[in-house]
Amino acid sequence: MITDEKIQQLLDRQSYLEHALGDPTSMDNSEFVKISKEYAELEPVVAAAVELKDARQEIFDLAEMMGAEEDAEMKAMAMEEFLELKANIPTHEKALSMMLIPKDAADDKPAILEIRAGTGGDEAALFAGDLYRMYERYAQLQGWKVEGISASTADVGGYKEIIASVKGVGVFAKMKFESGVHRVQRVPTTESGGRIHTSAATVAVMAEPDEVDVDIKTEDIRIDTMRASGSGGQHVNTTDSAVRITHIPTGIMVVSSEKSQHRNREIAMTELRARLYQHERDIVEGEYAESRKSQVGSGDRSERIRTYNFPQGRVTDHRINLTLHKLDQILVGEGLGEVIDALIQEDQAMKLSAMEEGF
Repeated sequence: MITDEKIQQLLDRQSYLEHALGDPTSMDNSEFVKISKEYAELEPVVAAAVELKDARQEIFDLAEMMGAEEDAEMKAMAMEEFLELKANIPTHEKALSMMLIPKDAADDKPAILEIRAGTGGDEAALFAGDLYRMYERYAQLQGWKVEGISASTADVGGYKEIIASVKGVGVFAKMKFESGVHRVQRVPTTESGGRIHTSAATVAVMAEPDEVDVDIKTEDIRIDTMRASGSGGQHVNTTDSAVRITHIPTGIMVVSSEKSQHRNREIAMTELRARLYQHERDIVEGEYAESRKSQVGSGDRSERIRTYNFPQGRVTDHRINLTLHKLDQILVGEGLGEVIDALIQEDQAMKLSAMEEGF
């Protein structure tokens, strides 16, 4: 139950922010932007809190009226309104509770999407290509922009590895649950016997932080250049353009092997920044990350999260025991939102439960 004291705290916070915004000269620009953002986010929360507060007050007033009213008809009308308002209180409380769930600071950030072929040889590479196209189409439907960073194609098609940047509103909030091992069960086109093969690809989704979010000291990194591998013949890269950056304190290492050394430094630094940001998030989340691991999943790429079964036309997300017989729609991105929305709802329910228990 949301107490009146909690509602008053929200009202007091809004009043404080309004007062601060009324005197912008008392703060620097970054602080002003921060307070403005908090105020904008708090407005709908306060509106819901006031609605709940007013409903409770009206119930109290009606109860008093029923006790003092002698006219039977007026008393009956007050009772009807009283019962209707009281029945709606849980709805008001739940709506406000959902708004009060702590927001992931990275939810509004763009993301780095990495897909790598796992077990299964050529079939795994083809599946990695299927996953990339699925996310690319899903992103288009969300109004996001997908920009390739680097790719290593397989001879049969698909990708050994592909890395892309996904930018737009609420990218990480929706994509973060996609990290993990994705498994496919199907008959490969090269299989004459019609046997079902199981292959896998790993997906990693990392928030792409701003430079101010991660402080990378020059003395903490080692940059090495090396010969980039080519496709053979005239296309072989004969210059030392590939770049490997090692973050010495954490041991995190990233490599980029595109043709331009300058571009490789940019790509590697972007990926390193994302990995360090995720590393810090993992440390901060600590016990909470462990408590939710068995249900919605930790995002660890070693964890099998979903199976795409072609013979039965179904997709199963193992973290929430969700099975949808919509394989075709999901693989073209149109049905993926149903899976992601279910994961978000489960995560919110867990957070709400933990919040109500006082964790």
